[in-house]
Amino acid sequence: MITLAAPYELEQLVQKSRFIARAAPATTPEEALAFLERVREPEATHNCWAYQIGLLYRFSDDGEPGGTAGQPILRAIQAQGLDRVMVVVTRYFGGVKLGAGGLVRAYGGIAAECLRQAPKREIVPRLRLRLEAPFELSGPIYALLERWKLARESEGYTEAGLVVELVLEEARLEAFQAALRDASRGAVGVEVIRWLD
Repeated sequence: MITLAAPYELEQLVQKSRFIARAAPATTPEEALAFLERVREPEATHNCWAYQIGLLYRFSDDGEPGGTAGQPILRAIQAQGLDRVMVVVTRYFGGVKLGAGGLVRAYGGIAAECLRQAPKREIVPRLRLRLEAPFELSGPIYALLERWKLARESEGYTEAGLVVELVLEEARLEAFQAALRDASRGAVGVEVIRWLD
C-alpha cells in the first residue's frame, strides 16, 4: 500500500476560477477531518474534499452540483492506488460557469495532478508487542533486542520480571517469535497489543 509521505499543495487557474488542492496522509477519519478544518478557507466559494482510509471513504461537494467535486476527488485518490489520504480542493469562483463536465474535470484533474506530484511512501504494517520475561532471562532478552535493533516503547519490571513493549514490522513477527523461543528456551512469548499501520 502507498500513502503520502508529507502534505502537498498545488494551485491552478481554470476558466478564471482559482483551484487549490491540498493533500495529506491521514490514518483515521478524525485525522482527515482535522486536516480539512486546518486548510479550509471560509472566504472561498467551495471547499470540496474526499478521503480514502482502508475501506472507509467520504466525500463532499460543499455546495457544488451533486457528483461534480467530491466524487471526482475520491476517484483521483483511488485511481492512483493510494490509501490513508485526504484531499481538499478549494475553489474561488472566477465568474465563468464550468458546467457539470467542466467541474468534474477541474476538481478531478487538480486532485489527480496534486497526488501525482506529492511525495509518497510505502505503508509498512507494524505491530506493538508486549513481552514479559522472568528476571533470570532478562540478559538473553536484552541481547536479542539489541541484535534485532528493536525500539523499546516502554520498559519496566513487575514482581514476575521484565515487561517490554516494542514495535516490529509485521513481516518480521514470525522470525522474531522463533528467535525469542530459542533465546528463552520456549519460556517467553509476545502478545500483539495493536496494529500500528
